[in-house]
Amino acid sequence: MNDVDITGMTLEAMQKRAAALRSDILPTPVVTLSSPMVDDVLGGARVALKLECFQHTGTFKARGALSVARQLDDDTRGRGITAASAGNHAIAAGWAAAKLGISAKVVMQDNANPFRVELARATGAEVVMKPAGQETFAEAERLVREEGRFFIHPFEGLHTSLGTAGVGLEFMAQVADLDAVVVSVGGGGLISGVAAAVKAINPACRVYGVEPTGADSMSQSLASGAPVTIPQVNTIADSLGPPMALPFGHALCAVYVDDVVTVSDDAICAGMVVLQQAAKLAVEPAAGAAMAGALGPLRAQLAGRRVGVIVCGANIDTDSYLGQLSRGQGALDSLLS
Repeated sequence: MNDVDITGMTLEAMQKRAAALRSDILPTPVVTLSSPMVDDVLGGARVALKLECFQHTGTFKARGALSVARQLDDDTRGRGITAASAGNHAIAAGWAAAKLGISAKVVMQDNANPFRVELARATGAEVVMKPAGQETFAEAERLVREEGRFFIHPFEGLHTSLGTAGVGLEFMAQVADLDAVVVSVGGGGLISGVAAAVKAINPACRVYGVEPTGADSMSQSLASGAPVTIPQVNTIADSLGPPMALPFGHALCAVYVDDVVTVSDDAICAGMVVLQQAAKLAVEPAAGAAMAGALGPLRAQLAGRRVGVIVCGANIDTDSYLGQLSRGQGALDSLLS
């Protein structure tokens, strides 16, 4: 971690990047979660939800993808971009390319939700399907090598984190007295930017990450002091399923994130139920994870505080959503007990 340069993540740089993206990125709303159930569990904590599920492409991913694409010179843009993804990043990369008039050929895992595949195609991107895992990334590498395309990484790098920092900057401006912010964690692209922004504005505000127990690469990485790749991913929250942390995101998290906790898939589904019942939001499992973390393992730390929860995305088909709601309803009592 010590040899990873994170000095580019200054408050000035984050603010400058947010301003540069403002014409194309939505300033997403914040709503207060009004729920006697949540009030009881969190000891009267005041909970604000940052609705990145209303961002272009349905997730925060638009911020990082556009931030990276905007840095490409004319020659690189002329060769187009590629990406590797189970869903949301492919959608965002295709959208960013369309915004800039760039050719996009994105590689998606063959087990990707068909709803997300269609959303990626709707951006105008060419979608290539490959088996999940290394073959997906190998195809993107081939496109870089043989077609000269630029690879937009799903979560790693300075420009990705500068883009996602806009979520934290907005949140801190919208809710001035936050004591803590809770963020779902996949590869670290969202939490790295959010945590850097939050701490730059208010170092006393705590930043907590939430991972699935079956995809806890960042937890393991922070515990070991170096990026870790886990041998297997097992979670319904495919948006939180990268099997590894990588150096830049890990370094930012090691400096700015106060703790990362894990939650089960049952708890994630229960978090989705809470967001549906209390906030009338239909979200994907990745967003349910943050709520599950707040109501479960982070309960004692958040009790009575002013808490921000980032609702990171909502790209989910009806059948999957209904099944996960049913599962979550059965698990809700366990989460809240």
